Amino acid sequence: MNISVLAPERAIFTGEIRAVKVPGVSGEFQVLNNHAPLVSALAAGQVTIKLANNEERSFGIERGFIEVLNNDVALLVQGVKE
Repeated sequence: MNISVLAPERAIFTGEIRAVKVPGVSGEFQVLNNHAPLVSALAAGQVTIKLANNEERSFGIERGFIEVLNNDVALLVQGVKE
């Protein structure tokens, strides 16, 4: 599965991942390989990306959106706190 994490001022991360955990407006959820298509608003909280080599990267956001389609994840975020 591939992800692109974009903020208005710069690209945060692009690459192959195993999973991503995000703070949805109705609660935290995780996206894994072959997830159903999805578009969701994100609330303030922690984003955790599990990379293909099993390393993890985490950062805080103020808000954003996630789109999942055909094992491609687009994460558009504001207020990134690394």
